[in-house]
Amino acid sequence: MTNPFYDPYRVLLKVYGEGARLKLALANTDLEELNRARTVKTVYGVLEHDAYLSRCIAAFAEKTPKQSVRVLLKIALYNLIYLEKPRYYVADTAVELTKKLGKGGMAGFVNAFLRKFDEGKVTLPEGAEGLAIRSNYPLFAVECILKEYGGRAENILFAKSHGVTVRFERGEETYLTRPHEETPFPHMFIFPHFVRDEGFDRGDYTFQSVGSAAICSVVEPCENLLDACAAPGGKSVLLAKKCKQVTACELHPHRTALIESYISRMGVTNVHAETGDSTLFRPDWEGKFEGVLCDVPCSGLGTLAENPDLALNKKEEDLKGLNETQAAILSNCSRYVAEGGHLYYSTCSLLQEENDDIVAAFLKAHPDFEVCEADCSLDHVRTQFGLQFLPDTAFGAGFYVAKLRRKA
Repeated sequence: MTNPFYDPYRVLLKVYGEGARLKLALANTDLEELNRARTVKTVYGVLEHDAYLSRCIAAFAEKTPKQSVRVLLKIALYNLIYLEKPRYYVADTAVELTKKLGKGGMAGFVNAFLRKFDEGKVTLPEGAEGLAIRSNYPLFAVECILKEYGGRAENILFAKSHGVTVRFERGEETYLTRPHEETPFPHMFIFPHFVRDEGFDRGDYTFQSVGSAAICSVVEPCENLLDACAAPGGKSVLLAKKCKQVTACELHPHRTALIESYISRMGVTNVHAETGDSTLFRPDWEGKFEGVLCDVPCSGLGTLAENPDLALNKKEEDLKGLNETQAAILSNCSRYVAEGGHLYYSTCSLLQEENDDIVAAFLKAHPDFEVCEADCSLDHVRTQFGLQFLPDTAFGAGFYVAKLRRKA
C-alpha cells in the first residue's frame, strides 16, 4: 500500500493500541524503505505533539472517535499543521486510507473533520495546564519542573533532541564528512540523521546517549565494577575501558541477552553479564566491588525529547513505586561496595523526588557513606548531592548522577 499515511498509521497503532515502545514498533514494522525517513519523522512528530493534537481533535469532534480513527486524524493534523501540507492533499490521503483500511463508514467523518478544522479556534488553558499541552509533558511533571527550575522551566520543557548520538571505536573519519555536532566526550558525535550500516555490526561504532557517556565519565577507574542495572549494556562496555573487570547485572533474562549481544558486537572481553534482582542481597557480592553503579529504573522524564512515547499514560502515582525500587536498589547495592570504594546513583529524570531526595534518604540511613564531589565536562547544575544535567544545555537530554564513597 503506497498511501503515505499507511506506514505511520501501522507504527502508531502499535504504540497507542498495544503499548509498544516507539523504537521497537519502528524496528518490528516492515516499512517501505523508500519513504522510511518520512515515516520516522511523522511518527516522532505525532508523539511529540500528542497532547496538542488530542486537543485539536476534541475541539472539532462532537464525539471522541475510536482509537484507529484518532490515530489517523493525528497523522493528518500533523501533516497539516507542522509539515504544512495542503489541506486538499491531507484530506484526500486520509480519506483514501480510511477506505482502504475497511473503515469506509468513517470516511465522511474524516473528510468533514479535516475540511472544517481551523487551528485558530483551538484554545489552550493558561498556566501549567497549557504548558503541559504545548510541551507534551505530563501535568504533574510540568508543575514539578516549574517549582524546581523557575524561570528556566520553559527552556527545559521545550528543548529538542539534537539528533542521533554515535560513539566510535574506529573509522570515525569516514562518517565525519557528514554534518555533525561535537560532544565533550572522546569519539562521540551527534548527527542530524544517521542510517545504520555494516560498521555497526562490526563494532566500529555504537549508538549511545550523551547522558550515558556523562554518567560513565564520573565513574573512577577501578579493578572490579558492578553495573547493577546494566541493559542494554552501553555503560558496561564503555566502563570496561577504565575498569579491569565489569559485572553487568540485569533483572530479566531477555535483557541480559541484550547485554551479551552488545558485548559480543563490540568485542569486549572484560565484561560479564549476569541475571539477578538488584533489590535482593547476594552474600557472595558483599564488599566485593571497588565501584558500584546504580543507574536505576526511573520515570525517564529527562529523555522525552528523544523518546516522546514515554509521555503517554505517565501518571504521578507511578512515582511512588519507582521511588521504592530506586531506594531498594541503592540500599542493597551499597552492601557490595568495598571500604573506600565508590557508589554511584543515576537516573534519566529531572525530578528531585527521584534524585537528591533518594540520595538524602540513603545517606541518613547509611552513615558509613559520604558524598564525593563529582565533575563532568558536559554542562550541568550542582545540586545538594550530585550533578543535574538539563535538556536545554545537554543536547536535549536530562539526567542525574551522584557519587558517594564508603568510608574506610
